[in-house]
Amino acid sequence: MTNHGNMYGPDFTFLGIERCDLDIASTYADADVVIVGAPIDSGTSHRSGAKFGPQAIRGGDYLPHDGERPHLALRIDAFKEMKVVDAGDLMMPGGDLVASLEILAQATEKISRAGAIPVILGGDHSIASADVAGIARHKGMGKISMIHFDAHADTAEDQFGALVGHGTPMRQLINTGAVRGDRFLQLGLRGYWPDPKTLDWMRDQGMRSYEMTEIHHRGLNTVLDESFSILTNECDGVFLSVDIDVVDPGMAPGTGTPEPGGMTSRELLESVRRICLELPVVGIDVVEVAPAFDNADITAILANRVVLEALSAIAKRRSGEKYSPTQNLLDR
Repeated sequence: MTNHGNMYGPDFTFLGIERCDLDIASTYADADVVIVGAPIDSGTSHRSGAKFGPQAIRGGDYLPHDGERPHLALRIDAFKEMKVVDAGDLMMPGGDLVASLEILAQATEKISRAGAIPVILGGDHSIASADVAGIARHKGMGKISMIHFDAHADTAEDQFGALVGHGTPMRQLINTGAVRGDRFLQLGLRGYWPDPKTLDWMRDQGMRSYEMTEIHHRGLNTVLDESFSILTNECDGVFLSVDIDVVDPGMAPGTGTPEPGGMTSRELLESVRRICLELPVVGIDVVEVAPAFDNADITAILANRVVLEALSAIAKRRSGEKYSPTQNLLDR
């Protein structure tokens, strides 16, 4: 199943952490988190290049890749408090998106059944239809809620006639019953799509989509508070899906379908921190980093920090220690 390394470029793990092999259960049997790359971008509708995202995200850190990373605000090192391993990239044949997605679904199901949280480095957003589905095969169909950060809804009926692509995964998850529509929340939508027909379908499924203008006027914390009460109702866990294009392209240019008017980097990182501190997260993906369109690696660095922020917050939640964002840093 695994490629035993990175599919494109030099072979290294996320921040130098220990490697595991998904075909050898003993290498991740006691892991809390398993990172895995999904280097596929044949689902893109505009600019491709996200297949190089996993490599860029793993390398997007200027500090030593020594398997340590103490979080300044949370005062915890996720890599010391939890066992986090890297399975490398899945072998995903670029000419067969359907086969690639099934490989990913099998991988996330395997990781979830081992008792670990899968963290998937994309790749384009078509992977969400598979990574969430794999976890749902273990946790139960409709038992996972979804919080989805994106400029785009990704709820199209098809993409240029194809049922799979980065514009269709969220509809697939709802249609298959992997995620309930009324437990599916989206933050950061903006721009000039979807069309009225698609919006009507989303409404009929009970989806809740927060457009950027609503977030601006109501406040991000208010929106998150409202979201959390929905996500934990009648569901056993939450999947966090982050399309890096939710951030304004001025701060994250390295992506295939940039849309002006997005979140700031700080808003995204603080949202991810809150989600992983306060909710029972069972899986995460970070997608649509396309290094060829990046500037000074700022998009890859941001995606790397999204992963770190999530892991640090999960470790803090498990520790049982309280955290207050308004408390003096030196008094924590």
